[in-house]
Amino acid sequence: MADEDDGMEMDDGADAGAAPAKGGKGLLIPGLLKWVAIGLAAIILIVTVVVITMKVVGGNNSGTGAVVPMTEEFTGSKEILDWYTSLGMIQTRTMEANPASVRVDVVLGYQKENKATSTEITQRTVELKDFLRRYFTQKTFAELQPQNEENLKIEIRNAINDTILSSSKIKDVRFMQMDVIKSN
Repeated sequence: MADEDDGMEMDDGADAGAAPAKGGKGLLIPGLLKWVAIGLAAIILIVTVVVITMKVVGGNNSGTGAVVPMTEEFTGSKEILDWYTSLGMIQTRTMEANPASVRVDVVLGYQKENKATSTEITQRTVELKDFLRRYFTQKTFAELQPQNEENLKIEIRNAINDTILSSSKIKDVRFMQMDVIKSN
C-alpha cells in the first residue's frame, strides 16, 4: 500500500503541476493584452501632453499657413566672400582746423572665387589707396565716430564700385582697424 500511496502522490503531484501550467496558458493572453493596453494608454497620454505643451509654449500657433519671414541675418545664408586684404594701413587727418588723426585698415569683400574682381582690385591698388586717403581726409571727427561706421562702409563700397572699378563690383567693405584720435 505504501507503493500505492507513493504512486498516488506522484500522480496527484503530476496532475497538480499540470493544472497551473494549463491555467497559466489561459491567463497568458489576457495578461499580455492588459500590458499592451497599458502601453498604448501611456503612449497616448505622453503624446497628448507633448502636443498640449507645444501649443502652450508655441503661443497657440496652429502652424497652418503661418509663414514667418526670414532674413539672411537669421537664416545664416549670407553670401561667403573672398577678401582683398593687401591695401594696408591708410593714415591721414580729418578736414577740421584742429584735425584728428585717422588710421584705418580697409578690406574689400568680393564674390567668392571671382578672379576678374581680384585681378582688377590688384591692378587698381594705387587708385584705391588714394581714394581711401582722400575719402577720410574729407570727413570730420564727428562723421568718423563708431555709430556712423555702417554708413561709411556703404559710402565707400558705392564710391569704389561707381568710380574706380569698371568691370567688376565689390560686395562689402570692412574695417580691420579704425583709429580716430583727436589732438588737443
